[in-house]
Amino acid sequence: MDNKITLSFDESVISKAKKYAEKNNISLSRLIEFLLKKITSNNYNSLEDFPISDWVQQVAEGETVYQTKKNRTRKSSKEEYFKSRK
Repeated sequence: MDNKITLSFDESVISKAKKYAEKNNISLSRLIEFLLKKITSNNYNSLEDFPISDWVQQVAEGETVYQTKKNRTRKSSKEEYFKSRK
């Protein structure tokens, strides 16, 4: 069963990823699902351990910066979401 989630990406990354997905006849959702399966199916201790494909290098611009948020509560996530919608 599929579930919906909300993700936030840089606008240029989304645009390039959509073009890549269309070119390869796959939906953006399935592309992201595929990548997440690859990451979670192996024992990678960090994102730096994950082998990056050439297409990721094409989509990405500049040095990779991993943004993480620590210990977010459901309430703070909800407030952040509604602030972003204003």
